[in-house]
Amino acid sequence: MSKILIVDDEYRIREIIKKYALFEGHEVAEAVDGLQAISLCRAEKFDIIIMDITMPDLDGFAACKEIRKRSDIPIIMLSARGEEYDKLHGFELNIDDYVVKPFSPKELMMRINAVLKRSSGERSVRRDMFVYKGLTVDFSARVVTIDGKRIDMTPKEYDLFFYLVNNNGIALTREKMLNEVWGYNFFGDDRTLDTHIKILRKSLGEYSKCIVTLRGVGYRFDTEAEE
Repeated sequence: MSKILIVDDEYRIREIIKKYALFEGHEVAEAVDGLQAISLCRAEKFDIIIMDITMPDLDGFAACKEIRKRSDIPIIMLSARGEEYDKLHGFELNIDDYVVKPFSPKELMMRINAVLKRSSGERSVRRDMFVYKGLTVDFSARVVTIDGKRIDMTPKEYDLFFYLVNNNGIALTREKMLNEVWGYNFFGDDRTLDTHIKILRKSLGEYSKCIVTLRGVGYRFDTEAEE
């Protein structure tokens, strides 16, 4: 049983999610806005948050940013808007999934369970350290540095980058990357991967060229491409 925090200013939305979550045996807490969500997260421990974007007092993005200062708890964003900007902004804040309203409660629960399953599993790494010129990747400490300066990445960016580096020189299909990094039950699409790659390249600066796009296939981490 997992403890779920549902954050939405619409009572009807909270009730329908709560109904399905309780039916599947989860424990549920509710918040009507971002401020209340932050307060609850400081007082209690949750396994996942379902967060609406548009709310009074403090919206979902601002609440997510504040929560991320203290916790890597999985977050699924809900929004009546499906614009790419909103999704990109959400993934920059390290949300785990994005669901557009109106949604199927059954599908939402499948997404919730998939995220919970991913977050509970610990990923193994095959190497302790990777060094290429000024780029250093410490897998055990989950630290990436460039010329001695630590690069800030979200937990999902670390997972994706570590997977790419561990498969240095190997062509990886989008499907395989989504399966390995997000899990076999991931219900998103290729845009989720592409968005994370875009953010990851921005973080890597001059080493962004090491992430090679394989048109129609996927991506490959290749240090020779940076030459």
